[in-house]
Amino acid sequence: MLTKAEKTSEFIVQTVAPIFNKNGYAATSLSDITKATGLTKGAIYGNFKNKEDLAIAAFTMTVKNMLRRITDHQTLSNSPVEKLFLITDFYRNYYNYSQELGGCPVLNMGVDAKHQNSPLFKYVQYTIDKIQNNLALLINEGKNCEEIKSDIDSIIYSKRLYTMIIGAIFMTHTMEDNSYLLQTMDQIDTMILNELKL
Repeated sequence: MLTKAEKTSEFIVQTVAPIFNKNGYAATSLSDITKATGLTKGAIYGNFKNKEDLAIAAFTMTVKNMLRRITDHQTLSNSPVEKLFLITDFYRNYYNYSQELGGCPVLNMGVDAKHQNSPLFKYVQYTIDKIQNNLALLINEGKNCEEIKSDIDSIIYSKRLYTMIIGAIFMTHTMEDNSYLLQTMDQIDTMILNELKL
């Protein structure tokens, strides 16, 4: 059971996460935060050390929720190769989902924090490493199950796949055209079939 303070912290994070994601760290003011939450400056800083601490908590929560959705979607199959296809299936619908969040949190915060907030930027790098490592583990699992070719370099492919996904997300949001994501997911599916699958 959450304490009153924990409930307040959770409410603050959930309320301001889309604001940080949409506006960016620097452009989100304390007045934006107090206006959205209906709380005073004292109440905000009673729960978080500073704006940076709150931004990191908001980013972490948003990414956790996103990764949970991907993981839940992958439970539809036990096959490593099928799980790779379920990842592309998830990202085919990512544009609408990420619109609710104010855009892609990894992309938005990565660009926003790069030159403005080193600790937040490190969290983004950590998240990207985690996503790529999870993809590499899935490819390794596929090799162990003899579903994926044994000579595949799992890290190289995981980086390649995630680079294609993030590039497609960027183009889809920038051009407001979901076809970039749809066509890139088709291309990744072809790559899985032709280059990875045994």
